[in-house]
Amino acid sequence: MSILQRISEIEAEMARTQRNKATASHLGLLKARLAKLRRELINPKGGGGGGTGEGFDVAKTGDARIGFVGFPSVGKSTLLSNLAGVYSEVASYEFTTLTTVPGVIKYKGAKIQLLDLPGIIEGAKDGKGRGKQVIAVARTCSLIFIVLDVLKPLGDKRLIERELEGFGIRLNKSPPNIHYKMKEKGGINFQAMVPQSELDADLAKKILAEYRIHNADVILKEECSSDDLIDVIEGNRVYVPCIYILNKIDQISIEELDIIYKVPHCVPISAHHKWNFDDLLEMMWDYLKLIRIYTKPKGQLPDYEAPVVLATNKSSVEDFCNKLHRTLMKEFKHALVWGSSVKHNPQSVGRDHILFDEDVVQIVKR
Repeated sequence: MSILQRISEIEAEMARTQRNKATASHLGLLKARLAKLRRELINPKGGGGGGTGEGFDVAKTGDARIGFVGFPSVGKSTLLSNLAGVYSEVASYEFTTLTTVPGVIKYKGAKIQLLDLPGIIEGAKDGKGRGKQVIAVARTCSLIFIVLDVLKPLGDKRLIERELEGFGIRLNKSPPNIHYKMKEKGGINFQAMVPQSELDADLAKKILAEYRIHNADVILKEECSSDDLIDVIEGNRVYVPCIYILNKIDQISIEELDIIYKVPHCVPISAHHKWNFDDLLEMMWDYLKLIRIYTKPKGQLPDYEAPVVLATNKSSVEDFCNKLHRTLMKEFKHALVWGSSVKHNPQSVGRDHILFDEDVVQIVKR
């Protein structure tokens, strides 16, 4: 029996099973089996790796990378053409774009790479169409734009989310707060710091046994589901922020537009008429969590034209120096900082000082 048939059997059994306390452990086991089969589908056992598919591996450039994901002919190519000035083949029939088309925009001094990925079809996670390569590129992005047709958004949204989830991409989620560590002996040590509604010691042991893990520490530090535990055991999940772009708003009424504006993580636009692009770019900047740091050579004015762009979680003075040049830390004595991250302007700081957006930094060498 092929992997796809086994996956569809398990999915059918999960759909048949009623969800209640008595069946929770059975469903948890089925989810674990499903996750294992999905992993085998993405990385088949044995044999050399297959080809990557023509034109899919695009070199990463700039400060961040954004992938456009969506069904065929929802306006991804038009949006990329109007945002970045890159010509991605546009036509009114489906499957116009067949390979990845890269473009770059400059926004607030940051260079951001945009990738127009070919249209996803249903069943991409099971290897249909070009879906496998499309989703593999989506895993490397710092932000995903899911482009939807405003006239049929919800059905498409659920399908795309299911395809991406099947590939281990978690949208707008943070990693579950579970401490998990394998050990050589001592059995399963299960602790829950907060009351759990679904996961208990028995279910955790069954899921771990499905992975043939019989000695491990599992400490839950928040309310977790069996899916969260499976994600932690698999260890290959990527957590990516995502913005849903509802395109073609020129075809709906103002009242409908007001309702759409209340949906979380959504931006309504019209790619053809270039409506509401500034809202989209502003939201993109918020979700990318980037900060700009300006350099100041000694005795000169700060250079406000070309900021050094850092991610918020890697914004220490050391990260800033490494971004400028990797040999700079060897000669580093201290840094002078002007801006909101210090109490005095300028203030002398060490390598571990965390910088804020639009700080001005002068490096003092030994």
